[in-house]
Amino acid sequence: MQPSSAELEADAAARAGRLPDARRLLEAAVAATPERLEAWLKLAAMCRAGGDLSGAIQAVSRALAVDPLDLSALLMRAVLLDKMGRSEEAGEAYGHALAQRSAGDLPAALAGMIAQAEQRYRAHQQKVAERLRSALPRNASAQERRRVERFVTNVARLTEAYPQAPSHFHFPGLPPVEFHERAHFPWIEAIEAGTAEIRAEFDALIASEAAELVPYIQYPDDVPLRQWEALNRSRDWTAVHLLRNGERIGRNARHCPRTLALLEAVSQPHIAGRCPNAMFSLLAPGTRIPPHTGVANTRLVCHLPLIVPEGCGFRVGAETRPWETGRAFVFDDTIEHEAWNDSDALRVVFIFDLWAWALSEAERDAVAAMMPLTDAGAAGL
Repeated sequence: MQPSSAELEADAAARAGRLPDARRLLEAAVAATPERLEAWLKLAAMCRAGGDLSGAIQAVSRALAVDPLDLSALLMRAVLLDKMGRSEEAGEAYGHALAQRSAGDLPAALAGMIAQAEQRYRAHQQKVAERLRSALPRNASAQERRRVERFVTNVARLTEAYPQAPSHFHFPGLPPVEFHERAHFPWIEAIEAGTAEIRAEFDALIASEAAELVPYIQYPDDVPLRQWEALNRSRDWTAVHLLRNGERIGRNARHCPRTLALLEAVSQPHIAGRCPNAMFSLLAPGTRIPPHTGVANTRLVCHLPLIVPEGCGFRVGAETRPWETGRAFVFDDTIEHEAWNDSDALRVVFIFDLWAWALSEAERDAVAAMMPLTDAGAAGL
């Protein structure tokens, strides 16, 4: 919609510094064409310039009635609320505006407003989080505090809830937990206590001529898995398998008897053609594993870090953790996760799968019986 003659006259008056005249003309323009968003925004600007913040916020509200998702109008509303001292409303309004950012480049003036909005919104989020934390009961346990803290950051929108998104097998009712509590895994301390032995067996295996080091990701070129393009068949992310899709890899496994003995205490799934799995994962310097999700939420994954140079990290959902040598953790790989090695040295982690602790024995039996009956394309759990 083209500007009316009154709006064009208002533009000229504003350029000449005749702000009262510009406001009067814009009021006539919006009365004649109330569906023109740009005219409402110009009127809001004239009201603000004249010190009438209430009039400005009313004009912005009318602009948003025309287009509730207009970025300029949303930003202007947040700034006006801030100037009016309505800080809580302003904080939320900045969040609403930032949600409408486009991925492309923004005009310089708008980019500056976005930067200011980001700073203001983060301060608002932190203020909300602190207010919520003040209500935390003093008798909460460490585990309860961790869970409540995540509730706080979710409410304050500092974090978000990540769902389970398995590529093939979703079992209903299993908790979507990023990193699971250690109390569910009575064997985890024994695995950690064996770190030195596992590392020694890894070193011996790598030193042997029999070690089979294969790319972690191996898919045919015609499989539509674009997330793995950069790492498909790459030597930057490789694995030495002890157990692979339920098969013992003899040339590797014979070097690691103590490692495999420690795994006997773990409740690993046994599913024909799919699991158990256990491997040494090697991530080359300067390599990043892109965000992705695993195959089935019926299993969890354990990491035992063996070699961790500075500059390595791991994210599951909204939580990022460093690997610590000898400190194991269990996570749900059907929640989006990624890893990186920004160092100039090799990173090595011992990885194995285990049943999701929330599955009953009958449910595990059902999963183990049903998975082999699905198509071959889902193999490789």
